[in-house]
Order: sequence, then structure tokens, then C-alpha cells
Amino acid sequence: MIWAMEPSLKMECKTIKFSSHAIRRLFEREISKERVVATIKEGEIIERYPDDKPYPTYLLLSIMDHIPLHVVLAFDGESGACYVITVYHPDQDIWMPGFKTRRKP
Repeated sequence: MIWAMEPSLKMECKTIKFSSHAIRRLFEREISKERVVATIKEGEIIERYPDDKPYPTYLLLSIMDHIPLHVVLAFDGESGACYVITVYHPDQDIWMPGFKTRRKP
């Protein structure tokens, strides 16, 4: 099933592919691929970038064991492929409590 553009739905990717940048960040930040996949499947979409090229991009949030994680991915609606761009633990100095909204500069 290909994910629909409804805010209440979760990402449903036919395939998940990791960019070389994302793989480097996984190792540097000690984040498992399993945690990223769980975020894609169960996390909340908190930002959308529909005009990004070559595919629309999304910022997802999950909080597991009190540890927040942001996953940035691109979604190819035609093939159903999700491309993980990067992953990181959001910084409390940049994000409001709950890690869904950026602080104003």
C-alpha cells in the first residue's frame, strides 16, 4: 500500500533505502536501522516539504524510551520507495518541548 497524504496516516513504504549520508549519521549517532524503520512506520509526520525535488520530503518524529528521533525522508509516490536522507536526535535548544515545533530565532 502506498502512503496517502493524510495527516493521520503513517508512512507506508514499499521499500526503504538509506542514503550514504544517512548511513554515516546512523553510525556517528549510534542509531540503529531498526529504530529508523520503526520511526518511519509508527512516527508522526511533523513537517512536509511537497516542493522538494526529486521527491517530496517529510520530517518524522518518534519518541522511544524517552529518546526523540527525527528522520528526514523523501517519498517516491510512483514506486512507493522511501529514501532516508538523514537521522538525528533533535536539539532542545532548537526545538520546543515535544520536538514538533522549532523555536523562534
